[in-house]
Amino acid sequence: MIGIKSYGGYIPRYRLNRMVIVQNMAWYLPVIMAVAQGEKSVANWDEDSLSMGVAAAYDCMSGGDRKALDAVYFASTTLPFADRQNASVLATALNAPEEGVDNADFTGSIKAGTTAAIAAIEAIESGSKDNVLVVASDLRRTKMATMYEMFLGDGAAALLFGKDDIIAECKGYYSHSCDFVDHYKGYGKEFDYTWEERWVRDEGYGKIIPEAISAFLGKTGMQINDFDKVIYPCYFKGTHAGIARKLGLDPSKVQDNMHEVCGDTGTAHPLVMFIAALEEAKPGDKLLLASFGQGCDVLYFEVTDKIKDLKAPQGIKGSLARRVELDSYQKFCKWRDLIVADLGIRGEANPNTALTTLWRKRKMLLGLVGSRCKKCGTPHFPPSQVCINPDCGAVEEMEEYEFSEKTGKILMYTGDMLAASVDPPAIYGMISFDGGGRTMLDFTDCKLEQIKVGMGVRLSFRRKYRDDMRGFTGYFWKAIPQVEE
Repeated sequence: MIGIKSYGGYIPRYRLNRMVIVQNMAWYLPVIMAVAQGEKSVANWDEDSLSMGVAAAYDCMSGGDRKALDAVYFASTTLPFADRQNASVLATALNAPEEGVDNADFTGSIKAGTTAAIAAIEAIESGSKDNVLVVASDLRRTKMATMYEMFLGDGAAALLFGKDDIIAECKGYYSHSCDFVDHYKGYGKEFDYTWEERWVRDEGYGKIIPEAISAFLGKTGMQINDFDKVIYPCYFKGTHAGIARKLGLDPSKVQDNMHEVCGDTGTAHPLVMFIAALEEAKPGDKLLLASFGQGCDVLYFEVTDKIKDLKAPQGIKGSLARRVELDSYQKFCKWRDLIVADLGIRGEANPNTALTTLWRKRKMLLGLVGSRCKKCGTPHFPPSQVCINPDCGAVEEMEEYEFSEKTGKILMYTGDMLAASVDPPAIYGMISFDGGGRTMLDFTDCKLEQIKVGMGVRLSFRRKYRDDMRGFTGYFWKAIPQVEE
């Protein structure tokens, strides 16, 4: 049996009500009022497709053995690096094995997530892989006062494929590929170029998805209403319903397109919707998943009894529940670099990243791996060769110790208005980890007035800096205080 062993999801904490966009920009493009229902998910200024992908991957692998992974596939159309394997950065953040592991990036189309899923299934079918993690994530920048600004949200999803303890067995798949261009982004261009909406609706979503699903049904001899849920992306509400009518599908079996709760999350969205369906699924349910983008992938899964034993991850439902409203359109625009603001002299520093140091300390910087004394059990971060326990002092008696999933408490903190920050003040402080160890970290996803000494924190992989001169993005871990909203 080959299929999904676990799933994970990540929808950013901040949500922007579409009426906020309308109130600020409808004077320029009044038609955006037609799609002003609900809200869209908004990644924080220190998040990108890679950091969100790491969050979804950790959610998927919670309680699982990351050392058992033999492949990590990362799908995105907004990869931070054009010529550095983004999947390997993600795998290092997971502290996954380096030897005997085959990582790969999938990009160039918003159906790259399902393409990566099919590649994972085929790799396991061939016998060359046992456990393949597929992560899809996108953070797409749009011009202000556009329909895309209204439609698109940010998010990530992860699926672990394997042969044992399967919660949803893959029963078949089918791919239709064609060079239908509804939008594109040329090299060196800042934004996607989009074509007329009617073209995208009628000739794109409205034809390609039902044709691919019909071809799959013809191949398998199944009927559309054999499925308990049919999942396909389409941010046009009328077209989304029209596809179901064209297929003869009972409307109650159509998975919601999530426009009103997060928006279309790009490469991640078919998997985001699929995970939302899995969260409500029962053993025996048949799920049909389709994607869109230069064609359509169709995958058929049947839920097994093992889903009852799965330790429920945060998933999509949990991510949606921990929302905080972003009421400032200007702040959103600054987070997306759509407006220019002065960071001050301190923000002008632009040192070159020492790639030699990044290589030697990759586990510490990307995986937050410290050390633990084998004699007395004291954890250390950064890793140390000498135990800091005054009653021990052992030298070179250390083993690796992962802090990335540890919780902790705030020992001290400050809000720094002089430090360069996209979202001032810069907040940072000393963290004491539960189980031992402490370090200084930046805080994120919080306001200064919400923080108290002794408050609990969890950790999040985030963008630490971006070197625009050289095109390099640096990552590290930050603390998220567990504030009450």
